[in-house]
Amino acid sequence: MRAHTCPKCQGTMEQGFTLTGRDTYRRATSWVAGPPRKLLLLGLKLPHKPIDIQAWRCGRCGFLENYAKN
Repeated sequence: MRAHTCPKCQGTMEQGFTLTGRDTYRRATSWVAGPPRKLLLLGLKLPHKPIDIQAWRCGRCGFLENYAKN
């Protein structure tokens, strides 16, 4: 894994992930192309397959940077 440098303060970035859900059902956040479309009872309709998000956090200033990885 290569080291990432913070674009704000040039500190060292650490890889992690953002969490969605609470209590017993937890999962990493995903990205979906297009605007969100609501469904009456089920939340959102997904027009495309979700893509996992890779997140990086600066240990110095706390800046978060996210990448949608295939």
